[in-house]
Amino acid sequence: MSHAPTLKQLKYLCTLGRTRHFGKAAEQCHVSQSTLSTGIQELEQNMGVVLVERDHRRVMLSPLGEAFVARSRTILNHVEDLISLCDASREPLSGKLRLGVIPTIAPFILPELLNALRVAYPKCQLYIREDLSANLVDALTFGELDILLLALPYAVDNAELMPLFDDRLLLCCPPDHPLLQRPALHTRDLQGQDLLLLEDGHCLRDHALDACKLKSNQFSVPFSATSLNTIVQMVANNIGITLLPEMAVNARILSGTDAATRAFDEARISRSIGLAWRKTSPRERDYRLLGNFIRQHHG
Repeated sequence: MSHAPTLKQLKYLCTLGRTRHFGKAAEQCHVSQSTLSTGIQELEQNMGVVLVERDHRRVMLSPLGEAFVARSRTILNHVEDLISLCDASREPLSGKLRLGVIPTIAPFILPELLNALRVAYPKCQLYIREDLSANLVDALTFGELDILLLALPYAVDNAELMPLFDDRLLLCCPPDHPLLQRPALHTRDLQGQDLLLLEDGHCLRDHALDACKLKSNQFSVPFSATSLNTIVQMVANNIGITLLPEMAVNARILSGTDAATRAFDEARISRSIGLAWRKTSPRERDYRLLGNFIRQHHG
């Protein structure tokens, strides 16, 4: 006879199903790898089925395991929504709030924003995870995060989106670069240039190319980097030019370098910053309140 699984066991299995790696799943669940593995084995024993296929090279879910994870994810999301329902019954923006933020936003607006939020809503217990958009969207879907602050457009299934403000993209060059001397600067002027970009997986890369209507065969990429700070140092050393979010420039990312920026003489060369949360969450009031707070304190 099967025994009812625990929520902890379901969380272990769902996280393993998402990461396909015992070590990464254990890290995200904040337990040891042996604890996670034992929990999943106990789940399999209690249910009398095989959910995970194991070998030395990879982790796979059995067909039953895939179906089990899909239903478990729904159960865990409903549990999180029950918790959120109780949180929503309290005063606005109080209790725990798990916020996911992408790396091209977090360091540039969060420090000042968090200080203001702490003063305005001292009962809000904010937990922040910084990661790439794809990982954050997965975490939101699995109920591991409540709300995301990210750059739009970005595909987030079954989510409510709240655009907040536009963040202009500025040309960043060495101070003697010819593009800075042009009477007018247009995105077509980037064609044929050495353009420094973030690695694949950073949505800023795609947003910048889309905003400038650039195709991959119209420019060269001498190097890619994992952070904007690294790209700025490359620009300062005459390796190429780049596009920087205005919020990063306002946060003094160019401090200590002689790199210069210039805005394009075209409209809407920008990305949109916004919030995303699950449509089933009962805390929409809190999330919209947070969105309005961010909008008011930006800049």
